[in-house]
Amino acid sequence: MIQHRTAIIHPEARLAGDVVVGAFAVIGAGVSIGRGCVLHPHVVIGDGASIAEDCEIFPHAVIGREPKGAGATARNVTFERRVTIGDGCSIGCSAVIYYDVAIGAGSLIGDSASIREQCRIGAQCIVSRCVTINYNTVIGDRVKVMDLTHLTGNMIIEDDVFVSTLVGSANDNLVRAGFGDHVIGPKLRRGCVIGAGALLLPATEVGCDATLGAGAVLTKNIPDGETWVGSPARPHHK
Repeated sequence: MIQHRTAIIHPEARLAGDVVVGAFAVIGAGVSIGRGCVLHPHVVIGDGASIAEDCEIFPHAVIGREPKGAGATARNVTFERRVTIGDGCSIGCSAVIYYDVAIGAGSLIGDSASIREQCRIGAQCIVSRCVTINYNTVIGDRVKVMDLTHLTGNMIIEDDVFVSTLVGSANDNLVRAGFGDHVIGPKLRRGCVIGAGALLLPATEVGCDATLGAGAVLTKNIPDGETWVGSPARPHHK
């Protein structure tokens, strides 16, 4: 292990022999880091995190951030103190990955991305710069989410989905009713495409291989294979 003299590594952390740890990095108790990993300066790895082989974590990234509910938070914040990062992942500068998150092998988490608790992200995914993923969202394999997009809580995204830049999503039509079973995020089925600046309202669904056009507002479900555009979104007929 190559460790900068200013790095702080808990004695109960387990690091492979060729891991590189940069200046002022902090690695907590019970952390496991596999062969070939590089931790750049000021990286923070919380207790119990598991990072597989050949991962690179760039400056100021935080892995294992504990979520805190304030008095204004309607949702009861629950989580397990674990984070799992698969082989060959890249975690960008100032990215924040909360506890109770799993990320599959070969995935890229961009600079300043934020991934909340209870999220699951598959293999070979791209979560680009400044993307925010709220709690309890499940993302399949080979999904691409572009810059400045917000994926709301309780959302499902299946394999091979493409979500463009500046996409917004919501999960609550009863904003003042508190947190409950009515809070349901959109579902993006296998292979669908979401255009730049689109807005997906709560509990809507985009079918397999369907397309939602740029700037569209989705208020109804899109059947498999169809293209919808406009506000509110309607079928597009060529």
